[in-house]
Amino acid sequence: MILLTGATGTVGGLVARRLRGATPLRLLTRRPDRAADLAGPQVEVVGGDFDDASSLRRALTGVTSALLVTANPLTQAHDEHFLAAALESGVRHVVKLSALAVTDPDATDLITTWQRDNERLLGDSGLSWTLLRPRAFMSNTLGWAISIRAEGVVRAACGSAVNATIDPRDIADVAALTLLEPDAHAGRAYPLTGPEAISAVEQTKILGDLLERPLLFEELTEEEARRRLLVRYPAPIAEALAQSAARGRAGAKSEVDSTVAELLGRSAGSYRRWALDHLAAFHGEGT
Repeated sequence: MILLTGATGTVGGLVARRLRGATPLRLLTRRPDRAADLAGPQVEVVGGDFDDASSLRRALTGVTSALLVTANPLTQAHDEHFLAAALESGVRHVVKLSALAVTDPDATDLITTWQRDNERLLGDSGLSWTLLRPRAFMSNTLGWAISIRAEGVVRAACGSAVNATIDPRDIADVAALTLLEPDAHAGRAYPLTGPEAISAVEQTKILGDLLERPLLFEELTEEEARRRLLVRYPAPIAEALAQSAARGRAGAKSEVDSTVAELLGRSAGSYRRWALDHLAAFHGEGT
């Protein structure tokens, strides 16, 4: 049996849909009702919490491989608790969703340091492992949908900085592959990028072309961007994201990698393809 954490999130939900019907699945979530649409034959949804060790042990009983997705950079305890429960429960292989920034020695922000420490915990655990290290998700641009629908405007910082963003569906395909064939991918760390490095200005133009309406890109100053981050996140996380953006401006996120194509036997998905498949989110009312 394979267990998935993060099943109500972007990557975990996609992985669940890819593996459903291929193998027995167990989905661990704090809110089982939010994963009801994923339940079905050979798919069990269970409640649990990274802060509740007993719930993790129950969820991991009988599991051979697991996808580990954690989301709180202010604690290492979630990974620690999960790995301890996995060892106790006899899990053999863990696929960990990390981030490509961990390979950049100049990336010393809180979030990247947290991911490096989590990778180290897994490497030292004695479990078989695979690391998935994606660049930024193309789906992050869904955050522009409200202002596009209402005003025809995208507001973002670092508009000309390029990033080799990846379609989350490609991450999910790689995750599914490594979960189904753990021995073939044990001890491997996979850098995952899209097929090109693209800027926010270029993404805005693509969206405008597909929507057949002009979109305006408004550059946020660093100060404006930081204020917006502080509205959404605790100060330490906002600062880490600001530091990450600064590395992006310096070109640290532009390198394109071929690993997705090599693993999946096809090209990584482009931003245009992702945007076309999610265009409904950006349409205004009545269009």
